[in-house]
Amino acid sequence: MKTPLLSPADLDAVEAAVRAAEVRTTGEIYCVVAEESSDYHATPLAWAAGVALLAPAVLLLAGLHVTAPDMSRFGGWTADQVEGIGEATARAALVGTLLLQGVLFVVTLLVVSIHPIRRALTPRGMKRDRVRMRAEEQFIAKNLHATRERTGVLIYVSAAERMAELIADEAIHAQAPDGTWDKALAALTAGLRRGEAAAGFAAAIGQCADVLAERFPARPDDNPNELPDAVVVLPRP
Repeated sequence: MKTPLLSPADLDAVEAAVRAAEVRTTGEIYCVVAEESSDYHATPLAWAAGVALLAPAVLLLAGLHVTAPDMSRFGGWTADQVEGIGEATARAALVGTLLLQGVLFVVTLLVVSIHPIRRALTPRGMKRDRVRMRAEEQFIAKNLHATRERTGVLIYVSAAERMAELIADEAIHAQAPDGTWDKALAALTAGLRRGEAAAGFAAAIGQCADVLAERFPARPDDNPNELPDAVVVLPRP
């Protein structure tokens, strides 16, 4: 069984970091960890179709040649014989190619459908798009866009792809200096690369809290906790 990105102790540590950060600000920090952001169901079909299209080239590289029998010893060919032989050889070549394409398609589809292989053969750009898309979905689904002062920040990590996203709502995003979120994201990914996911989360949460606390400091009598502090763990789609 695969070890989760965050252990129970790590989840508690990240939750504590969020709680401590939100004491300083009216902003909201929300952390999500997804096992994977997509099933990438199109990848096996794309690879299978691409490999199947290589069938003619495979036949040529294998040295396969289609030839007609030598009928000179029978006094030459008649027009009907030439036409019949031509049709037969063309049909044989076509059927052979189609059969090979079918075999290549099925075999490739089965192999690439194996989950680790499917993920490995999915282009990185597509994985990045899927991670970003699911992070945006979580931002909306968890109502980070509906906090009172529009200061919600989502920290999202997709474990299988080893990718992360940070999304800040419009009020805080408009006031943050250029590169603010890039620095927080870099701190997070550095922790992930070291195998210290909880430390990476804590560093990113701290940097986000510094920005939030400066521009949206806590008010002693008016600082509701609008969203849960616990890390949300999403199963594989």
